[in-house]
Amino acid sequence: MGKVIILNILRFFVVILLQVALFKNMGYYNIASTFPYIFFILLLPIGLPNIILFTIAFLTGLTVDAFYDSVGVHAAACVSLSLFRTFFHKITLEVEIKDSFNTPSLGEMGTKWFLPYVFFGTLVHHFTLFIVETFSFTNFLYTLASIILSSIFTVCVIFLMSLLVYKRKSRINSI
Repeated sequence: MGKVIILNILRFFVVILLQVALFKNMGYYNIASTFPYIFFILLLPIGLPNIILFTIAFLTGLTVDAFYDSVGVHAAACVSLSLFRTFFHKITLEVEIKDSFNTPSLGEMGTKWFLPYVFFGTLVHHFTLFIVETFSFTNFLYTLASIILSSIFTVCVIFLMSLLVYKRKSRINSI
């Protein structure tokens, strides 16, 4: 348990540092930008109580908001991502896995489960982020293009990051 907490604290600082130092300045003509810090929220342990999950997501969003000079936009998007996460886990995971403290990573859950999880989670996050940020329907097609392109860009970066830390599922044969 202590190892999981230390690993997640370290993961938080690394992902926030990457977001602020590297990915904040990357973009494609103000249409597509990447937000791989949501990978931290997606990789939180499965059995984490909801109140702790929402609190961590809110604080993660506030941390990014502090560096982006935005007023709660990332916090709202991170809370919506954590709401999606609880819903997705509820409908796709078995009871034994829901009660475990496993990390829902690519190696642990497999590609068939992990890619839709990351894709739809990123889509929910980006939809909330850009709709709350613009708070208008005047340039809806531009906002929709930003949501789609940024989601694709972020999913690609998250998938590359997950391949860097890929560990195969440990299978212990019981005799």
